[in-house]
Amino acid sequence: MPLTNNVVLDQAAVLELIDQLRAAVPPEVSQARRITEEATRITERAQEEGDAVIARAQEQAARMLEDRELVQMAKQRATEIIETATREAADIRRGGDEYAAGVLIRLEGECIKALTSIKRGIDMLDERYRPPRADSDGADTMSIEVESEVGSAAGS
Repeated sequence: MPLTNNVVLDQAAVLELIDQLRAAVPPEVSQARRITEEATRITERAQEEGDAVIARAQEQAARMLEDRELVQMAKQRATEIIETATREAADIRRGGDEYAAGVLIRLEGECIKALTSIKRGIDMLDERYRPPRADSDGADTMSIEVESEVGSAAGS
């Protein structure tokens, strides 16, 4: 057999490794999607609750317009309710955003771990097929190049 830069790999084994790598990522992606959807629902619910509080404050203020003294109290109370609702809505949104950010940060860490593991696997395969170093007697060495989807993925 002539010396070349190509290596023959067991296609089934390589495809099995690729399938395992593909299967490892989707749960985290699904989890991130669910977390994002939950954060959106929390934000929407907070907005609805805030709008409801504001609507109640406006209705209450309209009813209190009968008397001048009541008008002053109503304006003050409406302002307090609106400020409270705005603060609560902002707190709920911030809490949802912080939760989503924390989950996404953990997901990023898991993805980095997965990518690191993938890189180690690729490096291990590359090391396995790296040409041996020249001995002190000056013997020639052979170059071997791994051409596969795994090698292509490492460049991505």
